[in-house]
Amino acid sequence: MVRITLPDGSIKNFENALSGLDIAKSISEGLARNCVAMELDGNLVDLDTIISDDSKVRLVTASDEKALEILRHSAAHVMAQAILHIYKDAKLTIGPVVEDGFYYDIDMEPVSREDFGKIEAEIKKIISAKIPFKRKLVSKEEALKFYKDEPYKLEIISELEDGTISLYEQGDFTDLCRGPHLPHTGFIKAIKMTKVSGAYWRADQKKAQLQRIYGTAFYTKKELDDYLHFIEEAKKRNHRKIGMVLDLFSFHDEAPGMPFFHPKGMSVWEALISYWKIEHRAAGYVETKTPIMLNRSLWERSGHWENYRENMYTSVVDETEYAIKPMNCPGGMLLFGMKPHSYKDLPLRSAEIGLVHRHELSGVLSGLFRVRAFHQDDAHIFMTPEQIESEILGVLKLVERIYSTFGLSFHLELSTRPEKSIGNDEQWAVATKGLESALKTYGVDYKTNEGDGAFYGPKIDIHIKDALGRTWQCGTVQLDMALPERFDLSYIDKNNEKCRPIMIHRVIYGSIERFFGILIEHFAGKFPLWMAPVQAALLPINDELIPYAAGIRDVLEKEGIRTELDSRTESLKKKIRDAQLSYVPLIITCGPKEMESGTVSVRNLSGKIKYGVTIEDFVKIVLFQIKERKLDLEIFE
Repeated sequence: MVRITLPDGSIKNFENALSGLDIAKSISEGLARNCVAMELDGNLVDLDTIISDDSKVRLVTASDEKALEILRHSAAHVMAQAILHIYKDAKLTIGPVVEDGFYYDIDMEPVSREDFGKIEAEIKKIISAKIPFKRKLVSKEEALKFYKDEPYKLEIISELEDGTISLYEQGDFTDLCRGPHLPHTGFIKAIKMTKVSGAYWRADQKKAQLQRIYGTAFYTKKELDDYLHFIEEAKKRNHRKIGMVLDLFSFHDEAPGMPFFHPKGMSVWEALISYWKIEHRAAGYVETKTPIMLNRSLWERSGHWENYRENMYTSVVDETEYAIKPMNCPGGMLLFGMKPHSYKDLPLRSAEIGLVHRHELSGVLSGLFRVRAFHQDDAHIFMTPEQIESEILGVLKLVERIYSTFGLSFHLELSTRPEKSIGNDEQWAVATKGLESALKTYGVDYKTNEGDGAFYGPKIDIHIKDALGRTWQCGTVQLDMALPERFDLSYIDKNNEKCRPIMIHRVIYGSIERFFGILIEHFAGKFPLWMAPVQAALLPINDELIPYAAGIRDVLEKEGIRTELDSRTESLKKKIRDAQLSYVPLIITCGPKEMESGTVSVRNLSGKIKYGVTIEDFVKIVLFQIKERKLDLEIFE
């Protein structure tokens, strides 16, 4: 007798050993058709796994959160099988699931998008055949013998411990894999190859260059179509493309991974920084600035020289080693340690927009999203243990105010003590309880990532969601017990005893360059008026009206409204079109009637026109929109 306990607590008894599929069929044929795997005593396994002992079972259907990863894992095998059918000399390495699909790294002749059609045709044949995925356990010796002609698989297997090794067979194809997989290839209803790039075996430039072939898969064609539409929309919003069109920034070979911001880009940048400073002053922060280069002894003291040296740019000055800062924190520690502090001085909220440099591999550089030189809106809050909850709550409220200004929602994740950490149990308990209490008081749901905290303290990660529903981890709030110890920071408490302060590291924008790129894609280049690099374009309909338009420009610029006068000898239609392509929020046209009445006509990006607007009313309305940082682009209707 085998007793199976289901998630609802009910128990089903079976006379003999059975599979997950048998359990599903005993409930309903419809359930059996929709099952793709099962959780057996908490472990995800294949649906055909035989159960001979009393167990807890949860059947995994196509709608389950974990089912998509199983589908894509199986799809990677199908793609690899199809490629081997066409490219006989190809050698497989690994094929993992990634966030939006999967990829397989293969040592083979170069392929391009033009080759995807024939590979996808072969994939369809494999899917139509409904080939079962069969797990096979072999010894390490047997696995080495089986893969004797596969150098990459041999290398992987040779590094495994002795014991049984899991292989998966699907027809004429066998792959090294832990599983689980779908019952058969026919479960893959929608699959698409998406791109190809180069990759080095094990990310080592000295080793073979491989073809990294990406794909994605879904359980329904509608899900795939929705995803492909999303990808096309994301391409339209590509910040590198929009940045070039709007003349915001550029990159140059003379400084790889280090962005150059153009005058229009600086207008957006200054709007971001100005807003940041206003909010931080209101929240009780003081602003500081620390040097970009500090000597080796400081970085040894902070621990960066030992743990982060390979990512730091260094130099020798007066026979002393220096490093360009990869982080702002150590300089902030020096500032706090300059003078004695009382508990009455705390909390001390110190903020710095600091330029940092980190040596990223050239292969991972990606526009403004991954750079080597960037600014961080760091803040260090020094406090007593009793102030942890209130200070964390203050940071979360500041985060909410700032992100909501850009129309960004967010969710929170709490990461707790990892296996390797510093500090004692009491310190960690106080720090973690402080974060949990603040989150509870803040009153929103959050996810807990057990053991994912930094070695020096627990943290809250803040993930924003953009207009396409993509999430980006920008803000973070970290409690640090390491740096105050390393720099011997202290304050005198109310009992006149010397105490170690608790410190918060936090960023909100994070990398400002990266946040800039995210905003470009979030707004698709159509920045709200207060951020727009050009807030108003003045378009006289002929040369005779240029002096009138120039006078209006002077008035607007005196009021701080960023204005461009288009005095080109072009048709009004073309000027309007060019301004629209540059996403200028307000397009002002001037004709003889407007000059005679002392007014202008104002056009929105949507094409709506408001006639007969006086300059006084225009300035009043625009300055209000800018001051309030309104997101609405339909200002004049």
